[in-house]
Amino acid sequence: MFYLLSLLMGVLISAMVAFNGGLTERYGVYSATVMIHVVGLLIIIAIVCVKREKFFPKRFPWYLYLGGAIGVLTTVFNNLSFGRISVSAILALGLLGQSLTGLAVDRYGLFGMKKYPLTKDKLLGLALIVVGIVSMITSFEVVAVIVSFIAGVNIVISRTLNAKLANLTSVRVSSFYNYFVGLLVAIVAFLLLGGNEITPLDTVPIQNWYIYLGGALGLAIVLLANILVVKVSAFYLTLFVFIGQVFSGVLIDMAITQTVSTRNILGGVLVAAGLCVNLIIDRKKRSAEA
Repeated sequence: MFYLLSLLMGVLISAMVAFNGGLTERYGVYSATVMIHVVGLLIIIAIVCVKREKFFPKRFPWYLYLGGAIGVLTTVFNNLSFGRISVSAILALGLLGQSLTGLAVDRYGLFGMKKYPLTKDKLLGLALIVVGIVSMITSFEVVAVIVSFIAGVNIVISRTLNAKLANLTSVRVSSFYNYFVGLLVAIVAFLLLGGNEITPLDTVPIQNWYIYLGGALGLAIVLLANILVVKVSAFYLTLFVFIGQVFSGVLIDMAITQTVSTRNILGGVLVAAGLCVNLIIDRKKRSAEA
């Protein structure tokens, strides 16, 4: 079930990206980022109030509250890469950053997470995954490549910190802090860099109301991540989310632009094949141990 939820998370990410893209196109990057966080924050505040949970139960280590700030930084890095390298390259390099960070978290139990050893018999599956990632890279620029890779690293760190905070509070309270801190950072970024993006209220396109749903979908993704991070290895979670994201993204592209990315499909198939190989190996080991 947790693997299916991981795939669903990838599908939701693709839908969120489409909605947020429309919002960004209408208002600009920094204004849209603020709006996305406002929507998500209002919804999670309502949920926490209905559940009668405490917003500020007690103090925890300061770094556990940084998940939302790191999430905003991830968005900025992806925006810096956009236009310099292809979208497929951004996606692939982000996956590479997530995969390697996920392997490190699993191997060494970073951030206090459960350890998942990487054995030699899993190298074939890992090789297929790497080939799938590389096949999606179509262009290269040093700065864009570096920040795209770091954006992937940030994703794993952000969702891990959020999950650790959720373990100490609840998935809802942790999500509140993700959006609360993220909104503060987004407002600062807007004030510093987004002054030319202000749009009069009378020009707000009410007929395109669906573009404002990105914040709600983002909240659903954060809630799912808070649950799944402690149930699924960081490496496997990254790959399942990626597979759901790639194939749903291909369908969205077909619906919007009437085009199909062969490279993305090939990369997704190879990553899925590598993932299946490693899952089969894990299942055989569990059967042997039982």
